[in-house]
Amino acid sequence: MRVEQLSIDIVGLAGACSYALDCIEAELVNVKNKHGKRVAYISVCMAKYCAIQGDALQDLAICALLHDNALTQYISEEVQKYPDTDIKNDLSENKTNMHCVYGEKNITKIPFKTDISNVILYHHEHADGTGPFRKKWHEIPLFSRIIHLADIVDIIGNSIESDDRWNFICQYLSKNKDRLFDSECVNAFLKGFAKESFMCLRDDSFESKLWEIIPREKQFFDWETCKNVADFFAKIVDYKSSFTSRHSIGVAEKAAFFAQYIGYDSINVQKMYLAGALHDIGKMAVGNEILEKPDKLTDDEFSKMKNHAGYTYLILSEVNDFEEIRDWAAFHHEKLNGKGYPFGKTAAELNEPERIMACIDIYQALTEDRPYKKGLSHEKTCEMLDDMAQKGFVDSDISKKIRECFGGI
Repeated sequence: MRVEQLSIDIVGLAGACSYALDCIEAELVNVKNKHGKRVAYISVCMAKYCAIQGDALQDLAICALLHDNALTQYISEEVQKYPDTDIKNDLSENKTNMHCVYGEKNITKIPFKTDISNVILYHHEHADGTGPFRKKWHEIPLFSRIIHLADIVDIIGNSIESDDRWNFICQYLSKNKDRLFDSECVNAFLKGFAKESFMCLRDDSFESKLWEIIPREKQFFDWETCKNVADFFAKIVDYKSSFTSRHSIGVAEKAAFFAQYIGYDSINVQKMYLAGALHDIGKMAVGNEILEKPDKLTDDEFSKMKNHAGYTYLILSEVNDFEEIRDWAAFHHEKLNGKGYPFGKTAAELNEPERIMACIDIYQALTEDRPYKKGLSHEKTCEMLDDMAQKGFVDSDISKKIRECFGGI
């Protein structure tokens, strides 16, 4: 199979994912929607004052958007090891550096154009060396210091209801100069980020300004890079719940394998992998009390659970020229008889890749082990898929080909 390159709006994808991360962070430290994008906007405005431009400015924006990419991983792994940990208190007081360590490792899967080593690792460090790693400002990358200041400014700014927020922030930064923040970054904020720019953070008008500074240009990636990007986002989703700890990765792998098996070209195989990796990104907006409930969901809980596919659609709609992959990902709970969700699509409205994703999602869910059940065998799963096909839920031809495709694995 000749491998072609897939073009992706990587900045837009990072921006879309930042919304999903905000949903998690909101539960922990009371941040408001679009926190990641506000941090990115503040960061790039500061960076422009420091004469940072081009590829470096874009890389800073991506780092800022994804600065807390390991929150779900940290919560999952630390809670499992230390079940009595107060995660909210632990994060807000910076008593741990583990989510920075995890985040630094994860972000290596994103294709940056410049060196962003240790940017995520040290983004909670203090200028005077009292941060998690005890690094002083001259030992910390400038991007880390910028993101650290932008992160704190946004959290504090959104916690103050007074119209005097700007003056409060300026006083706070001046008071903590050379303690929490270094002089270079404080000056960059005060001189590169005017009051008008600060106030537009409250009405969301900043977002269009962010994309004016950071162009949303599509980039071509080879298959390995595309897979790394997909795995990065899938990992964030899968760590959301221990009940589905490898579900997104499993769907991505099987969707791509099946697509190749039935003769899809390399570009569409890559698209299927990416769609599979992202199909449940909307679950980031659903509480774990619902995701991890082993008993039958109430009608209200099931309604909230169904929203995850709609959130996937909304989140991925932010990415430029991503409509095809978005639909393949978001329509995985649609049924041929029109009784699926979130849109109630009918057979005439569902193309082959969307039908494939629905079947692969079911196959993966049934065959994988979860804390409350053992995965079913290939044969038993195929019997259930065939039954669903007879009832008009899924495509019978795809169900038959899944039996053939995965029968020898």
